[in-house]
Amino acid sequence: MGCRPRVVVWVAPGLSFGAPAPPGLWFGSLAQTKFTACVGSWRNRLIALDAAIRIGIDENGLGPRLGPLVVTAVSATTWGEGHERASRRARGALRSRLGDSKKLIGHGDTALGEAWARAIARHTGAGDGEGPDALVRRLSLDTAEALRSPCPEAHAEQCWSTHEEGFLAEEKLVTQVERDLAKLEEQGIRVLGAACVITCARRLNEGIARGLTRFHLDLHAMERLALHARASAGRDVIATCGKVGGFDYYGPAFGPISGWLHAVEQEGRARSEYVVPGLGRIAFVRDADDKHLLVSMASLVGKWVRDLLMARVVRYHREVDPDLPDASGYHDPVTTRFIEATRLVRGRRALPDDCFERRAWGKA
Repeated sequence: MGCRPRVVVWVAPGLSFGAPAPPGLWFGSLAQTKFTACVGSWRNRLIALDAAIRIGIDENGLGPRLGPLVVTAVSATTWGEGHERASRRARGALRSRLGDSKKLIGHGDTALGEAWARAIARHTGAGDGEGPDALVRRLSLDTAEALRSPCPEAHAEQCWSTHEEGFLAEEKLVTQVERDLAKLEEQGIRVLGAACVITCARRLNEGIARGLTRFHLDLHAMERLALHARASAGRDVIATCGKVGGFDYYGPAFGPISGWLHAVEQEGRARSEYVVPGLGRIAFVRDADDKHLLVSMASLVGKWVRDLLMARVVRYHREVDPDLPDASGYHDPVTTRFIEATRLVRGRRALPDDCFERRAWGKA
């Protein structure tokens, strides 16, 4: 028999909900268990009535010369004070572990991003015991086969070899982030999971050949993630994304939701927001990775994924030349040296340039 709403309960002085019943009270252990379950059931129902599904989405690797573009989403159910809390920056001690990924972690030191990815996997029951590659596959919206499909057979290992790969974050840090997630849930933010879209150099170059900039491909990945979250939730969502390039007016650039009916809430340099029937609300906010808790979380997870995939590129070429520098893939002197140092060997190995370095827009 389920819980009924018309229940009158007398609580003895000094006895609070959920506290053990003193010996001798009519409120026996079996009755207490049923009562506690009933209170929990109604609490969950009240939460459900107030709940919203929120998503934070951000990109990592929009501007580099090498490596993939990774766009990541973190979704959560929010209720009560969690509605507002999820839409602002982390505070207090949490701020040292959750904020703009560019400020908290750097190339070769992405343990914090890894810790968030692993803690979210544990928190949602997926687990992280199978290693980094298994975790990335679970995060990716696309299957492993789809991700490898554009690769030349002889060079697929450049992006997908897991040789010498392992988790680097200390267990102490992962456990701390698990506690952070539990604390957020107490505050009305229950993280449901993370997902990402990985776009390799070849796919980016193919987009340029079709007349699309990297900003379009970033935006379209964000749309895919928002639609995926909407389908998973079975209800409209509230999505907050980092601003895409210099866009203020997103309607003409939409991809997956191009042609969908949408209403403009506002469009400007700081924020552009749209109501999309069948999706919910989607906003693009300047500096969201520093100001929005869920976007910060997505940014940290995505930074780890991109760094992991870029490290595979470096390892692949170090098999031929162990003295190659540890390139980040960004526009910096180390990456320039890496590109130049591998040029002759790439030619001898018949590695297509399109699978290695991104083209500049307009040079398709």
